[in-house]
Amino acid sequence: MSVFDTKNLTPRILSSFTALILSAVNALFSLVFQPQWYVPLIVFFITFIIAYALYYYTLQRFIYRKIKLIYKFIYQTKATKKEEFFYNTILPQKSIAEVSEDVQKWATQKRREIDILRENEQFRKEFLMNLAHELRTPIFTVQGYVDTLLAGAIDDPEVNRKFLSNASKGIERLVRLVDDLGEISKLESGKTAIVKENFVIQELIGDVYEELSLRATEKNVTLGFKKGTEGALQVYADKPKIKQVLVNLVENGIKYSKESGTITSGCYVMDDRHIYVEISDDGPGIAEEHLPRIFERFYRADRSRSRTIGGTGLGLAIVKHIVEAHGQTVNVRSKPGVGSSFGFTLERGKE
Repeated sequence: MSVFDTKNLTPRILSSFTALILSAVNALFSLVFQPQWYVPLIVFFITFIIAYALYYYTLQRFIYRKIKLIYKFIYQTKATKKEEFFYNTILPQKSIAEVSEDVQKWATQKRREIDILRENEQFRKEFLMNLAHELRTPIFTVQGYVDTLLAGAIDDPEVNRKFLSNASKGIERLVRLVDDLGEISKLESGKTAIVKENFVIQELIGDVYEELSLRATEKNVTLGFKKGTEGALQVYADKPKIKQVLVNLVENGIKYSKESGTITSGCYVMDDRHIYVEISDDGPGIAEEHLPRIFERFYRADRSRSRTIGGTGLGLAIVKHIVEAHGQTVNVRSKPGVGSSFGFTLERGKE
């Protein structure tokens, strides 16, 4: 394999090869004018030494010095003693091809970081826009009723209580929104402690069903367990937090369920360490293009219908954060016209 077939062309090798060519050319020319054998040999060695010194000095002093500056720029730090040793000892032994590869890797990493920053900026803009919209709706509702009351409706006994009641509902929605924002902020910052304990997951689901039974009855929705999954399964998790997950999922199922619909839960043993919990409904379902973003804050697959039904738009985001705070995963399966199934894993408890 020739020198040019390798990727390890150091300044020493490049200088030696160039000096060798020049020395050979000069020696041949001197042989034409001085046929004595020793003259070309002397010319060869003198030319080699001078050319090697000049080329090696030029490469080290100018070209590789620029490369060192590039490395310093890439790592964006002032050189420490260890780094100076790296620049002076290790780096000059790198080939131009290796340096080029390092620079390309750095450029790729920077492009990736820029893409992430752009995505985060877009997410931030969407979040602020959605937050403003979510706040504006109840605020305008309350303002409308209050202004109407101040304009004289407060003296009408037939409407004043109704308007005050509707204004109170708007305030309650604002309070829920602020509470959910506070909850999700704590979860994202890691300030919410996860206190685990052993409990039977089916019993907790039964408590949630009982708590939401009135809302389910209003829509004639049936709450139940899938056949074969009623057997008690112990999980090791934060019971109040998992209850919040179940409440959010069952509430969503009730909100979007059709009249006389059904919501079922299933609990399955995945392996020796994990239990899988799934809440399913036979509602309208979610289109496939919305599934990757369904757990984002304020993301709504059907914005007009979601706001008519109500909710803060943070329920599924809170579900995701609570489950992930347990070191577990959450997923969704859905098909329009068939229904949706939200599932998450939990650590298996001790029997």
